[in-house]
Amino acid sequence: MRWALVKVSLAVTAMVVVAFAVPLGLVVREMARDRAFSNAEREAAAVAPALSITTDRDELERVVASAGTGSAMAVHLPPSVADGDAADIGPRRARDRDIDAVREMGRASTTEVEGGSALLQPVALSSGEIAVVEVFVPEAAVTNGVGTAWAVLAAVGAALIVGSVAVADRLGVRMVRPARRLVEGARELGEGKLGARVPEEGPTELRLAAVSFNSMADQVVQLLANERELAADLSHRLRTPLTVLRLNAASLGEGPAAEQTRAAVAQLEREVDTIIRTARDARPRTAAAGPGAGCDAAEVVRERMGFWSALAEDEGRRWRVAGAEAPVRIPVARADLAAALDALLGNVFRHTEEGTAFALDVHNGDDAVIVLVSDAGPGIPDPGAALARGRGSGTDGSTGLGLDIVRRLAESTGGDVRVGRSVLGGTEIRLRLQLDGRAAPVRRGHRGAVRRGRWLPAAFFNRPRSLP
Repeated sequence: MRWALVKVSLAVTAMVVVAFAVPLGLVVREMARDRAFSNAEREAAAVAPALSITTDRDELERVVASAGTGSAMAVHLPPSVADGDAADIGPRRARDRDIDAVREMGRASTTEVEGGSALLQPVALSSGEIAVVEVFVPEAAVTNGVGTAWAVLAAVGAALIVGSVAVADRLGVRMVRPARRLVEGARELGEGKLGARVPEEGPTELRLAAVSFNSMADQVVQLLANERELAADLSHRLRTPLTVLRLNAASLGEGPAAEQTRAAVAQLEREVDTIIRTARDARPRTAAAGPGAGCDAAEVVRERMGFWSALAEDEGRRWRVAGAEAPVRIPVARADLAAALDALLGNVFRHTEEGTAFALDVHNGDDAVIVLVSDAGPGIPDPGAALARGRGSGTDGSTGLGLDIVRRLAESTGGDVRVGRSVLGGTEIRLRLQLDGRAAPVRRGHRGAVRRGRWLPAAFFNRPRSLP
Protein backbone atom coordinates (compact mmCIF):
# COMPACT_ATOMS: atom_id res chain seq x y z
CA MET A 1 0.00 0.00 0.00
CA ARG A 2 2.82 2.38 0.85
CA TRP A 3 4.56 2.00 -2.51
CA ALA A 4 1.23 2.15 -4.32
CA LEU A 5 0.52 5.56 -2.77
CA VAL A 6 4.02 6.74 -3.68
CA LYS A 7 3.60 5.61 -7.29
CA VAL A 8 0.18 7.24 -7.61
CA SER A 9 1.47 10.50 -6.15
CA LEU A 10 4.51 10.41 -8.44
CA ALA A 11 2.38 9.83 -11.52
CA VAL A 12 -0.20 12.51 -10.68
CA THR A 13 2.38 15.15 -9.74
CA ALA A 14 4.47 14.41 -12.83
CA MET A 15 1.42 14.84 -15.07
CA VAL A 16 0.49 18.11 -13.38
CA VAL A 17 4.06 19.44 -13.67
CA VAL A 18 4.23 18.50 -17.35
CA ALA A 19 0.80 19.98 -18.03
CA PHE A 20 1.82 23.34 -16.55
CA ALA A 21 5.58 23.51 -17.13
CA VAL A 22 5.58 22.75 -20.88
CA PRO A 23 3.05 25.48 -21.86
CA LEU A 24 4.71 27.90 -19.45
CA GLY A 25 8.10 27.20 -21.01
CA LEU A 26 6.69 27.89 -24.48
CA VAL A 27 5.14 31.14 -23.22
CA VAL A 28 8.49 32.21 -21.77
CA ARG A 29 10.19 31.61 -25.13
CA GLU A 30 7.55 33.62 -26.98
CA MET A 31 7.83 36.44 -24.46
CA ALA A 32 11.59 36.58 -24.96
CA ARG A 33 11.09 36.77 -28.73
CA ASP A 34 8.47 39.47 -28.43
CA ARG A 35 10.73 41.46 -26.12
CA ALA A 36 13.64 41.31 -28.57
CA PHE A 37 11.51 42.50 -31.53
CA SER A 38 9.82 45.17 -29.42
CA ASN A 39 13.25 46.62 -28.65
CA ALA A 40 14.08 46.52 -32.36
CA GLU A 41 10.86 48.38 -33.18
CA ARG A 42 11.71 51.10 -30.65
CA GLU A 43 15.16 51.53 -32.20
CA ALA A 44 13.61 51.78 -35.67
CA ALA A 45 11.04 54.30 -34.43
CA ALA A 46 13.85 56.50 -33.08
CA VAL A 47 15.16 57.00 -36.66
CA ALA A 48 11.78 57.72 -38.25
CA PRO A 49 11.57 61.46 -37.20
CA ALA A 50 14.98 62.21 -38.66
CA LEU A 51 14.10 60.52 -41.95
CA SER A 52 10.88 62.49 -42.24
CA ILE A 53 12.86 65.77 -41.89
CA THR A 54 16.10 65.22 -43.82
CA THR A 55 17.77 62.76 -46.13
CA ASP A 56 21.28 64.13 -45.63
CA ARG A 57 23.63 61.21 -45.37
CA ASP A 58 25.87 62.72 -42.67
CA GLU A 59 22.89 63.57 -40.48
CA LEU A 60 21.37 60.13 -40.96
CA GLU A 61 24.65 58.40 -40.08
CA ARG A 62 24.79 60.37 -36.82
CA VAL A 63 21.20 59.47 -36.05
CA VAL A 64 21.80 55.78 -36.84
CA ALA A 65 24.96 55.76 -34.75
CA SER A 66 23.15 57.29 -31.77
CA ALA A 67 19.93 55.21 -32.09
CA GLY A 68 21.37 51.83 -33.11
CA THR A 69 23.44 49.34 -31.14
CA GLY A 70 26.78 49.08 -32.93
CA SER A 71 26.27 47.55 -36.34
CA ALA A 72 22.73 46.33 -35.59
CA MET A 73 20.91 49.07 -37.59
CA ALA A 74 20.88 50.08 -41.25
CA VAL A 75 18.84 52.53 -43.35
CA HIS A 76 17.97 51.70 -46.95
CA LEU A 77 17.16 54.88 -48.92
CA PRO A 78 15.35 54.81 -52.27
CA PRO A 79 17.69 55.25 -55.30
CA SER A 80 16.14 58.62 -56.26
CA VAL A 81 17.11 60.09 -52.89
CA ALA A 82 20.61 58.63 -52.82
CA ASP A 83 21.74 60.86 -55.79
CA GLY A 84 24.45 58.49 -56.87
CA ASP A 85 25.65 57.78 -53.36
CA ALA A 86 25.23 54.40 -51.75
CA ALA A 87 21.59 53.78 -50.89
CA ASP A 88 22.49 51.93 -47.67
CA ILE A 89 23.58 53.50 -44.42
CA GLY A 90 24.98 50.79 -42.16
CA PRO A 91 25.60 47.10 -42.82
CA ARG A 92 23.10 45.42 -45.10
CA ARG A 93 21.82 41.93 -44.13
CA ALA A 94 18.32 41.64 -45.62
CA ARG A 95 17.85 40.63 -49.24
CA ASP A 96 16.80 43.15 -51.90
CA ARG A 97 13.51 41.44 -52.59
CA ASP A 98 12.54 41.58 -48.92
CA ILE A 99 13.34 45.30 -48.79
CA ASP A 100 11.41 45.97 -52.02
CA ALA A 101 8.45 43.97 -50.67
CA VAL A 102 8.33 46.12 -47.52
CA ARG A 103 8.40 49.32 -49.66
CA GLU A 104 5.51 48.02 -51.76
CA MET A 105 3.38 46.77 -48.80
CA GLY A 106 4.13 49.75 -46.58
CA ARG A 107 4.17 47.76 -43.34
CA ALA A 108 6.85 46.26 -41.12
CA SER A 109 8.08 42.76 -41.66
CA THR A 110 10.67 40.32 -40.30
CA THR A 111 12.93 38.07 -42.27
CA GLU A 112 15.48 35.41 -41.46
CA VAL A 113 19.10 36.44 -41.98
CA GLU A 114 22.44 34.90 -41.10
CA GLY A 115 22.90 34.82 -37.32
CA GLY A 116 19.35 35.84 -36.43
CA SER A 117 16.46 37.90 -37.81
CA ALA A 118 16.03 41.36 -39.30
CA LEU A 119 13.16 43.76 -38.62
CA LEU A 120 12.32 45.85 -41.70
CA GLN A 121 10.38 49.02 -40.81
CA PRO A 122 9.11 51.33 -43.66
CA VAL A 123 9.40 55.10 -43.04
CA ALA A 124 7.87 57.80 -45.29
CA LEU A 125 10.24 60.51 -46.39
CA SER A 126 9.35 64.20 -46.90
CA SER A 127 9.38 63.57 -50.63
CA GLY A 128 6.72 60.90 -50.23
CA GLU A 129 9.03 58.01 -51.03
CA ILE A 130 9.63 55.06 -48.68
CA ALA A 131 12.88 54.33 -46.87
CA VAL A 132 13.38 51.06 -44.99
CA VAL A 133 15.00 50.89 -41.56
CA GLU A 134 16.64 47.50 -40.88
CA VAL A 135 17.30 46.43 -37.28
CA PHE A 136 19.25 43.23 -36.79
CA VAL A 137 18.00 40.96 -33.96
CA PRO A 138 20.59 38.25 -33.14
CA GLU A 139 19.50 34.77 -32.09
CA ALA A 140 20.98 35.30 -28.63
CA ALA A 141 18.62 38.24 -28.08
CA VAL A 142 15.60 36.11 -29.07
CA THR A 143 16.49 33.36 -26.55
CA ASN A 144 17.86 35.64 -23.86
CA GLY A 145 16.74 34.32 -20.41
CA VAL A 146 14.83 31.35 -21.85
CA GLY A 147 17.35 28.75 -20.66
CA THR A 148 17.38 30.20 -17.13
CA ALA A 149 13.59 30.28 -17.00
CA TRP A 150 13.37 26.67 -18.19
CA ALA A 151 15.93 25.60 -15.57
CA VAL A 152 13.90 27.31 -12.85
CA LEU A 153 10.73 25.62 -14.08
CA ALA A 154 12.47 22.23 -14.10
CA ALA A 155 13.80 22.77 -10.58
CA VAL A 156 10.36 23.80 -9.31
CA GLY A 157 8.76 20.77 -11.00
CA ALA A 158 11.36 18.40 -9.52
CA ALA A 159 10.84 19.96 -6.09
CA LEU A 160 7.09 19.49 -6.40
CA ILE A 161 7.51 15.84 -7.39
CA VAL A 162 9.96 15.13 -4.57
CA GLY A 163 7.72 16.90 -2.07
CA SER A 164 4.61 15.02 -3.17
CA VAL A 165 6.45 11.68 -3.03
CA ALA A 166 7.70 12.48 0.47
CA VAL A 167 4.21 13.44 1.65
CA ALA A 168 2.71 10.31 0.06
CA ASP A 169 5.39 8.16 1.70
CA ARG A 170 4.61 9.62 5.13
CA LEU A 171 0.89 9.07 4.56
CA GLY A 172 1.62 5.52 3.42
CA VAL A 173 3.66 4.84 6.54
CA ARG A 174 0.83 6.19 8.66
CA MET A 175 -1.53 3.73 6.98
CA VAL A 176 0.78 0.74 6.58
CA ARG A 177 2.21 0.69 10.11
CA PRO A 178 -1.15 0.03 11.83
CA ALA A 179 -1.97 -2.56 9.16
CA ARG A 180 1.33 -4.36 9.80
CA ARG A 181 0.69 -4.31 13.53
CA LEU A 182 -2.73 -5.82 12.88
CA VAL A 183 -1.14 -8.57 10.79
CA GLU A 184 1.50 -9.24 13.45
CA GLY A 185 -1.18 -9.38 16.13
CA ALA A 186 -3.23 -11.87 14.10
CA ARG A 187 -0.11 -14.00 13.51
CA GLU A 188 0.76 -14.01 17.21
CA LEU A 189 -2.79 -14.92 18.15
CA GLY A 190 -2.71 -17.73 15.60
CA GLU A 191 0.54 -18.99 17.14
CA GLY A 192 -1.15 -19.28 20.52
CA LYS A 193 -0.02 -16.01 22.11
CA LEU A 194 -3.35 -15.15 23.66
CA GLY A 195 -2.06 -11.88 25.08
CA ALA A 196 -1.48 -10.39 21.63
CA ARG A 197 -3.24 -7.04 21.18
CA VAL A 198 -3.07 -4.28 18.57
CA PRO A 199 -2.69 -0.52 19.31
CA GLU A 200 -5.82 1.36 18.25
CA GLU A 201 -4.22 4.00 16.03
CA GLY A 202 -4.02 5.09 12.43
CA PRO A 203 -6.88 5.95 10.05
CA THR A 204 -10.46 5.46 11.19
CA GLU A 205 -10.94 2.18 9.35
CA LEU A 206 -7.77 0.67 10.79
CA ARG A 207 -8.66 1.88 14.27
CA LEU A 208 -12.03 0.16 13.97
CA ALA A 209 -10.29 -2.99 12.73
CA ALA A 210 -7.92 -2.87 15.71
CA VAL A 211 -10.84 -2.43 18.12
CA SER A 212 -12.62 -5.41 16.56
CA PHE A 213 -9.45 -7.52 16.67
CA ASN A 214 -8.83 -6.76 20.34
CA SER A 215 -12.46 -7.52 21.16
CA MET A 216 -12.20 -10.81 19.28
CA ALA A 217 -8.96 -11.71 21.10
CA ASP A 218 -10.59 -11.00 24.46
CA GLN A 219 -13.54 -13.16 23.47
CA VAL A 220 -11.23 -15.99 22.41
CA VAL A 221 -9.39 -15.84 25.72
CA GLN A 222 -12.68 -15.90 27.60
CA LEU A 223 -14.02 -18.83 25.57
CA LEU A 224 -10.83 -20.81 26.09
CA ALA A 225 -10.92 -20.09 29.80
CA ASN A 226 -14.53 -21.26 29.97
CA GLU A 227 -13.67 -24.38 28.00
CA ARG A 228 -10.75 -25.19 30.28
CA GLU A 229 -12.89 -24.72 33.35
CA LEU A 230 -15.61 -26.91 31.89
CA ALA A 231 -13.13 -29.66 30.99
CA ALA A 232 -11.62 -29.49 34.46
CA ASP A 233 -15.04 -29.61 36.14
CA LEU A 234 -16.22 -32.54 34.01
CA SER A 235 -12.99 -34.42 34.63
CA HIS A 236 -13.18 -33.75 38.35
CA ARG A 237 -16.60 -35.40 38.48
CA LEU A 238 -14.91 -38.69 37.54
CA ARG A 239 -12.93 -38.79 40.77
CA THR A 240 -15.80 -40.14 42.84
CA PRO A 241 -16.62 -43.17 40.64
CA LEU A 242 -12.88 -43.75 40.13
CA THR A 243 -12.39 -43.89 43.89
CA VAL A 244 -15.12 -46.49 44.20
CA LEU A 245 -13.68 -48.42 41.27
CA ARG A 246 -10.21 -48.36 42.81
CA LEU A 247 -11.53 -49.68 46.13
CA ASN A 248 -13.42 -52.45 44.39
CA ALA A 249 -10.34 -53.34 42.33
CA ALA A 250 -8.28 -53.58 45.49
CA SER A 251 -10.67 -56.23 46.83
CA LEU A 252 -10.37 -58.50 43.80
CA GLY A 253 -7.50 -60.42 45.31
CA GLU A 254 -4.58 -61.81 43.38
CA GLY A 255 -4.29 -62.93 39.77
CA PRO A 256 -3.43 -61.58 36.33
CA ALA A 257 -6.94 -60.22 35.73
CA ALA A 258 -7.00 -58.44 39.06
CA GLU A 259 -3.56 -56.93 38.49
CA GLN A 260 -4.55 -55.74 35.06
CA THR A 261 -7.76 -54.22 36.44
CA ARG A 262 -5.88 -52.38 39.17
CA ALA A 263 -3.29 -51.19 36.63
CA ALA A 264 -6.07 -49.94 34.35
CA VAL A 265 -7.75 -48.08 37.19
CA ALA A 266 -4.44 -46.50 38.25
CA GLN A 267 -3.75 -45.41 34.68
CA LEU A 268 -7.25 -44.00 34.39
CA GLU A 269 -6.69 -41.96 37.54
CA ARG A 270 -3.44 -40.61 36.16
CA GLU A 271 -5.09 -39.65 32.89
CA VAL A 272 -7.90 -37.85 34.72
CA ASP A 273 -5.34 -35.95 36.82
CA THR A 274 -3.46 -35.02 33.65
CA ILE A 275 -6.65 -33.74 32.05
CA ILE A 276 -7.44 -31.60 35.07
CA ARG A 277 -3.94 -30.12 35.25
CA THR A 278 -3.86 -29.45 31.52
CA ALA A 279 -7.29 -27.84 31.58
CA ARG A 280 -6.26 -25.56 34.44
CA ASP A 281 -3.08 -24.52 32.64
CA ALA A 282 -3.58 -21.34 30.61
CA ARG A 283 -0.89 -22.28 28.07
CA PRO A 284 -2.06 -24.16 24.98
CA ARG A 285 -0.98 -27.76 24.78
CA THR A 286 0.20 -29.17 21.46
CA ALA A 287 0.48 -32.78 20.48
CA ALA A 288 3.79 -32.49 18.71
CA ALA A 289 6.95 -32.59 20.69
CA GLY A 290 9.61 -29.93 20.46
CA PRO A 291 12.93 -30.27 18.65
CA GLY A 292 14.92 -33.22 19.91
CA ALA A 293 11.91 -34.69 21.78
CA GLY A 294 9.74 -37.67 20.82
CA CYS A 295 9.41 -41.34 21.62
CA ASP A 296 10.00 -44.84 20.31
CA ALA A 297 6.80 -45.82 18.48
CA ALA A 298 7.72 -49.52 18.49
CA GLU A 299 8.11 -49.52 22.26
CA VAL A 300 4.77 -47.76 22.77
CA VAL A 301 3.07 -50.22 20.37
CA ARG A 302 4.46 -53.22 22.25
CA GLU A 303 3.39 -51.73 25.59
CA ARG A 304 -0.17 -50.96 24.51
CA MET A 305 -0.61 -54.27 22.74
CA GLY A 306 0.57 -55.96 25.92
CA PHE A 307 -2.31 -54.24 27.69
CA TRP A 308 -4.97 -54.95 25.05
CA SER A 309 -3.85 -58.51 24.36
CA ALA A 310 -5.23 -59.71 27.69
CA LEU A 311 -8.71 -58.41 26.81
CA ALA A 312 -8.37 -59.87 23.30
CA GLU A 313 -7.67 -63.33 24.74
CA ASP A 314 -10.68 -63.04 27.04
CA GLU A 315 -12.92 -62.23 24.05
CA GLY A 316 -11.38 -64.85 21.78
CA ARG A 317 -9.94 -62.39 19.29
CA ARG A 318 -7.03 -63.33 17.03
CA TRP A 319 -4.51 -60.51 16.81
CA ARG A 320 -1.01 -59.79 15.62
CA VAL A 321 1.66 -57.05 15.62
CA ALA A 322 4.15 -56.42 12.82
CA GLY A 323 6.98 -53.94 12.38
CA ALA A 324 7.49 -53.21 16.09
CA GLU A 325 10.72 -55.19 16.48
CA ALA A 326 13.21 -52.37 15.86
CA PRO A 327 13.13 -48.86 17.41
CA VAL A 328 11.10 -46.32 15.46
CA ARG A 329 11.60 -42.69 16.53
CA ILE A 330 8.74 -40.25 15.94
CA PRO A 331 8.41 -36.53 16.84
CA VAL A 332 5.43 -36.87 19.21
CA ALA A 333 5.13 -37.32 22.96
CA ARG A 334 4.85 -40.83 24.32
CA ALA A 335 1.59 -40.12 26.14
CA ASP A 336 -0.03 -38.70 23.00
CA LEU A 337 0.89 -41.73 20.90
CA ALA A 338 -0.35 -44.07 23.62
CA ALA A 339 -3.65 -42.18 23.77
CA ALA A 340 -4.05 -42.42 19.99
CA LEU A 341 -3.32 -46.17 19.97
CA ASP A 342 -5.75 -46.72 22.83
CA ALA A 343 -8.40 -44.80 20.90
CA LEU A 344 -7.86 -46.94 17.77
CA LEU A 345 -7.70 -50.28 19.57
CA GLY A 346 -10.56 -49.31 21.87
CA ASN A 347 -12.74 -48.68 18.82
CA VAL A 348 -11.99 -52.19 17.61
CA PHE A 349 -13.16 -53.73 20.88
CA ARG A 350 -16.10 -51.34 21.19
CA HIS A 351 -17.53 -51.51 17.68
CA THR A 352 -16.87 -55.12 16.62
CA GLU A 353 -18.25 -58.34 18.02
CA GLU A 354 -16.26 -60.64 20.24
CA GLY A 355 -14.01 -62.98 18.31
CA THR A 356 -13.29 -60.40 15.58
CA ALA A 357 -9.63 -60.49 14.56
CA PHE A 358 -7.49 -57.37 14.35
CA ALA A 359 -3.90 -56.38 13.50
CA LEU A 360 -1.51 -53.51 14.21
CA ASP A 361 1.33 -52.79 11.76
CA VAL A 362 4.14 -50.24 11.90
CA HIS A 363 5.99 -49.11 8.77
CA ASN A 364 9.14 -47.01 9.15
CA GLY A 365 9.84 -44.94 6.01
CA ASP A 366 12.42 -42.31 5.15
CA ASP A 367 10.11 -39.35 5.74
CA ALA A 368 7.14 -40.83 7.60
CA VAL A 369 6.05 -43.56 10.00
CA ILE A 370 2.77 -45.30 9.18
CA VAL A 371 0.67 -47.12 11.78
CA LEU A 372 -2.10 -49.40 10.46
CA VAL A 373 -4.91 -50.72 12.65
CA SER A 374 -7.05 -53.27 10.80
CA ASP A 375 -9.96 -55.44 11.83
CA ALA A 376 -12.29 -58.05 10.35
CA GLY A 377 -15.46 -56.30 11.45
CA PRO A 378 -18.31 -54.82 9.41
CA GLY A 379 -16.35 -51.67 8.46
CA ILE A 380 -17.28 -47.98 8.69
CA PRO A 381 -20.09 -46.92 6.33
CA ASP A 382 -19.24 -43.18 6.49
CA PRO A 383 -15.49 -42.53 7.05
CA GLY A 384 -15.96 -38.76 6.79
CA ALA A 385 -18.45 -38.66 9.63
CA ALA A 386 -16.23 -40.93 11.70
CA LEU A 387 -13.33 -38.48 11.44
CA ALA A 388 -15.46 -35.42 12.20
CA ARG A 389 -15.13 -34.32 15.80
CA GLY A 390 -18.12 -34.97 18.03
CA ARG A 391 -20.16 -36.90 15.42
CA GLY A 392 -20.64 -39.97 17.61
CA SER A 393 -24.20 -41.10 17.99
CA GLY A 394 -23.91 -41.75 21.69
CA THR A 395 -26.18 -44.80 21.46
CA ASP A 396 -23.29 -47.25 21.09
CA GLY A 397 -21.03 -45.58 23.65
CA SER A 398 -19.19 -43.50 21.04
CA THR A 399 -18.38 -39.86 21.74
CA GLY A 400 -16.99 -39.18 18.29
CA LEU A 401 -13.68 -37.94 19.73
CA GLY A 402 -11.45 -41.00 19.36
CA LEU A 403 -10.58 -40.67 15.68
CA ASP A 404 -10.43 -36.90 16.05
CA ILE A 405 -7.70 -37.34 18.68
CA VAL A 406 -5.80 -39.53 16.23
CA ARG A 407 -6.30 -37.02 13.42
CA ARG A 408 -5.00 -34.09 15.48
CA LEU A 409 -1.94 -36.13 16.48
CA ALA A 410 -1.17 -36.86 12.82
CA GLU A 411 -1.74 -33.28 11.66
CA SER A 412 0.53 -31.95 14.41
CA THR A 413 3.44 -33.60 12.56
CA GLY A 414 2.20 -32.70 9.05
CA GLY A 415 0.69 -36.14 8.51
CA ASP A 416 -2.88 -37.35 8.08
CA VAL A 417 -5.37 -40.12 8.82
CA ARG A 418 -7.07 -42.30 6.21
CA VAL A 419 -10.01 -44.63 6.62
CA GLY A 420 -10.46 -47.52 4.21
CA ARG A 421 -11.25 -51.19 3.78
CA SER A 422 -8.71 -53.61 5.20
CA VAL A 423 -7.65 -56.93 3.69
CA LEU A 424 -9.23 -58.60 6.73
CA GLY A 425 -12.59 -57.44 5.43
CA GLY A 426 -13.30 -54.70 7.95
CA THR A 427 -11.96 -51.22 8.69
CA GLU A 428 -8.37 -50.06 8.23
CA ILE A 429 -7.20 -46.86 9.94
CA ARG A 430 -3.97 -45.51 8.47
CA LEU A 431 -2.10 -43.06 10.73
CA ARG A 432 0.78 -41.29 8.96
CA LEU A 433 3.24 -39.39 11.18
CA GLN A 434 5.47 -37.10 9.14
CA LEU A 435 9.13 -37.02 10.19
CA ASP A 436 10.30 -33.94 8.26
CA GLY A 437 7.43 -31.62 9.24
CA ARG A 438 6.04 -31.13 5.73
CA ALA A 439 2.38 -30.21 5.62
CA ALA A 440 0.01 -32.81 4.25
CA PRO A 441 -2.68 -31.93 1.68
CA VAL A 442 -6.10 -31.56 3.23
CA ARG A 443 -9.43 -32.18 1.52
CA ARG A 444 -12.18 -29.86 2.58
CA GLY A 445 -15.60 -30.93 3.70
CA HIS A 446 -14.98 -32.49 7.11
CA ARG A 447 -12.38 -31.66 9.62
CA GLY A 448 -9.16 -33.44 8.77
CA ALA A 449 -8.08 -35.38 5.75
CA VAL A 450 -10.45 -38.19 4.80
CA ARG A 451 -8.93 -40.74 2.45
CA ARG A 452 -10.34 -44.07 1.36
CA GLY A 453 -8.78 -47.06 -0.32
CA ARG A 454 -6.30 -49.87 0.14
CA TRP A 455 -2.61 -49.42 0.72
CA LEU A 456 -1.21 -52.90 1.38
CA PRO A 457 -1.50 -56.18 -0.49
CA ALA A 458 -2.99 -59.24 1.19
CA ALA A 459 0.45 -60.87 1.30
CA PHE A 460 1.52 -58.33 3.91
CA PHE A 461 -0.61 -60.02 6.54
CA ASN A 462 1.41 -63.23 6.16
CA ARG A 463 4.37 -61.55 7.89
CA PRO A 464 5.57 -63.14 11.18
CA ARG A 465 3.95 -62.09 14.41
CA SER A 466 5.86 -60.08 16.95
CA LEU A 467 4.60 -60.02 20.54
CA PRO A 468 6.04 -58.10 23.47
